[in-house]
Amino acid sequence: MSDEFHQDGPRLGNQYETDSLLRGYLRWRMPAPALAEIEPGLARLGHRAATDLLALGDAAEAEPPRHVPYDPWGRRIDRIEVSDAWHALDRISAEEGIVATAYERAHGAWSRVHQMALLYLFHPSSATYSCPLAMTDGAARFLELHGDARTRDAYERLTSRDPARFWTSGQWMTERTGGSDVSTTSTVALPDADGGAGAYLLYGTKWFTSATTAQVAITLARIEGAPPGSRGLSAFYVQLREDGGALRGISVNRLKDKLGTRALPTAELTLDGTPALLIGGEGDGVRKIASLFNVTRVYNAVAAVSGMRRALALAHDYARRRTAFGKRLADHPLHMETLAELDARFHAAFHLTFQVVELLGREESGEASEAELAMLRLLTPVAKLFTAKQAVIVASEVLEAFGGAGYVEDTGIPRLLRDAQVLPIWEGTTNVLSLDVWRAIDRTNALAPWLEHVREEMGRVRHPAAAIATFPVRSAVSLIEAYVRRTTEPAEREVGARRLAFAIARTAAASRMVAHAESECAEYADPNESEREIAIRALAPMNRWLSRQLAIGLDVLV
Repeated sequence: MSDEFHQDGPRLGNQYETDSLLRGYLRWRMPAPALAEIEPGLARLGHRAATDLLALGDAAEAEPPRHVPYDPWGRRIDRIEVSDAWHALDRISAEEGIVATAYERAHGAWSRVHQMALLYLFHPSSATYSCPLAMTDGAARFLELHGDARTRDAYERLTSRDPARFWTSGQWMTERTGGSDVSTTSTVALPDADGGAGAYLLYGTKWFTSATTAQVAITLARIEGAPPGSRGLSAFYVQLREDGGALRGISVNRLKDKLGTRALPTAELTLDGTPALLIGGEGDGVRKIASLFNVTRVYNAVAAVSGMRRALALAHDYARRRTAFGKRLADHPLHMETLAELDARFHAAFHLTFQVVELLGREESGEASEAELAMLRLLTPVAKLFTAKQAVIVASEVLEAFGGAGYVEDTGIPRLLRDAQVLPIWEGTTNVLSLDVWRAIDRTNALAPWLEHVREEMGRVRHPAAAIATFPVRSAVSLIEAYVRRTTEPAEREVGARRLAFAIARTAAASRMVAHAESECAEYADPNESEREIAIRALAPMNRWLSRQLAIGLDVLV
């Protein structure tokens, strides 16, 4: 029938121009000349994120990678075939400088903020092409710090804007014997007498390797005769293929059949005499490779907040299109209250993440103080674990906000949840990273500089509508400080590690939200508005976070 009803689906606008949080944050934090230079590129990528990039991401998901073990004549080739769309995303990521921007350092320490803003726009439309970019960026930083003339060409390719030269990198850490516990790595490295200084041959199995179509990889292995445990591990650089394309001592056992990230080729590999170069010295692999993990964990956090942003953009648009019980969802107070709660989670995660991005940029440019380096050590695992969990919560609620359509694959909405669920697992699970927070506190005294920073940040808040919000943040800081001081038994520390990590995350996020809210009030305050009206309009996400999530999260520390 011609008058048959069909529901309009959600639509996306320019993902930069419609993102008031990202634009407000950049106005608040970035130097005005730098922002003026980068904003046209962000607007262009924001448009692409809702148009051609979005279409490519959908196409890549519709044509997942395929493992071809043999050629027609029985020769072992282990070719992994990916879609044309996946190749196109690779080219675009190079052209847009998703990795290169951080290493060109055109804006000094702010180059990381610029780069992660690009990633934030790119990721939700990319069918998780952000994963190989994360490992590429991590490998580039590792080689920048620890590489030499032998790896210079690789570093330049990993940071290139030229699609013809651009390489991506894998990250091969996970083995059957232990995922996050790399100390049980069983891959053995034997000296390669024909390869020259630092040349080895690797033997072992890598159980989970993402981005297996990359040109190079960074991996851990134990040089024959090295002691057990983490201290016996060394870091190696691997170039996967010969000039003709054949794998170098590598067999692809299978592609992994995953819950989400289906366009991303993830494989199980056997290394049987794989040529590799020792990087950073014998037995120092875990410490040296920490620079790689810092980058990939920040990528994980940015992917989490950008995924939340995409889910909420779709949910808010749909609320204006869907009618139920006689009026639009957007006109139902309960529905909008639900979305507002999710918005607050997103805002908190965003501010925490980009605080870490700023600290990473300062470290890489040589501008970070000792206190800032300690804060980076503390907040990197905190941001990763916290944002990942928020991303899953937001994605699940957004699916519910779409009703039945949220459970039907061809709407694209279920993918939000499937792809979010990997975020708490990759780059260290929540429990593993919670224990890492204690290590940061014990080994680098990282808590004290952060506590001082938050207190100083709250001390600078002057606008009356925001100043009142400093009191619960100050109280939270005192509770955390007291909890750490009195919790000394190892078993008690382990049991409470997760609670502590989340308390630090909630408080760090709240502190940044208060500071940002003050700047928003000062920028947009209308002299005809009362203080209450300003608070309602400009401070709503912060107030929700302080009154609900911060209070809930700190109860366990009392």
